[in-house]
Amino acid sequence: MSELQTVLEEYLALRRTLGYKLHTVGGLLQRFVQFLDQKNAPFITTELAVEWSIQPKCDPSRWACRLGIARRFAQYRSAADPRTQIPPKGLLPHRYHRRPPYIYSDDEIARLIRAAGQLPSPRGLRAATYSTLFGLVSVTGMRISEPIDLDREDVDLTQGILTVRQSKFGKSRLVPVHSTTQDVLCRYASLRDRIFPRPKTLSFFLSESGRRLTYPAVLQTFVRLSHQMGLRDSSPRPRIHDLRHGLAIRTLLQWYRTGENVEQRMPVLTTYLGHGHPASTYWYLSATPQLFGLVVERLDGEKQEVSL
Repeated sequence: MSELQTVLEEYLALRRTLGYKLHTVGGLLQRFVQFLDQKNAPFITTELAVEWSIQPKCDPSRWACRLGIARRFAQYRSAADPRTQIPPKGLLPHRYHRRPPYIYSDDEIARLIRAAGQLPSPRGLRAATYSTLFGLVSVTGMRISEPIDLDREDVDLTQGILTVRQSKFGKSRLVPVHSTTQDVLCRYASLRDRIFPRPKTLSFFLSESGRRLTYPAVLQTFVRLSHQMGLRDSSPRPRIHDLRHGLAIRTLLQWYRTGENVEQRMPVLTTYLGHGHPASTYWYLSATPQLFGLVVERLDGEKQEVSL
C-alpha cells in the first residue's frame, strides 16, 4: 500500500467521523490515488490533479467537481507534506447548475410500482421488495439510500413511524407514514419473514438472496424499468431521486392551492425531508413552472391587498 493510499484512508475516516458519508467521493479519491500511483508520483501536483479531473468525457461541471474533491484532499495532505501542490480555485471554473426535476404523474408512479411488482422473482421477494421500496420513496420523499439503510428496528409497524439514522449531514429523524403505507409495509414484512425466517441481515428490505439491497442494484433496476416504461425518452430523463422531488413539489402545490401559509409551514417540510437548511427546500419554489406560477399569483394577490 502506497503512502498516499494510507493517507487517504486516514482522511476518509476523519471526515466520516464528522458525519460525511462520502460514498461517491471516497470512490473518486481512491481512483485519484491509483492514478497518482500509476504516474509514480510521490506527492500531489496541480498538473496531475487537473489531468485526472478531465479524464472522463463528461460535462465540464463534473471536471470542476472532481478537481474540487482532489483539491480538498490536497489541502489535508499539505499539512504533513509541504511538497503538496494545492490546485488554485477557479482553475476549472465551470459550475454545476441544478437541473429541474422530472415530476412524475400519478399514473407514471403507479406504472413504475406495477412494473416493479412484475420483476422476475423465483422466491417471490424481489418483486415485492422493489414495488414496496419505490412506493415508499414516492410517498415519503426519502433519499433512496435511506430506505435501503433501514433496519427492522427502525420500522415501527404498529405506530407507522420510520427512524432514519445518521443520514445526510449526519442527521437522524422520524418519518411518519400514512396508514395505507403502513399496511403495505406490514404485508411486505409478513411476506419477507415467511421467505426468510432467519435472515442474514437486520435490513428491513431484503434482496432475492436475503441480503441488504445495494444502491447500484437499486439504480440498475430503476433504469431498466424506466426504459421498459419509455420514460428514458423524456427530457429531462427521470431519475430515481426525482421521486423525492415530486413529493416536495406536490406538497407545496397543495399548500398554495389551499391557501396555507407556506412560509410558516416550510420548516415542517424541511424537517420531514431531512434537508440541512430551509434554503434547500425553498429551491422547489422555482423548480416547476406550475409551482412558480402559483407563487407569483400569491404575491400579486398580496400586492393588490396592500395597494387597497
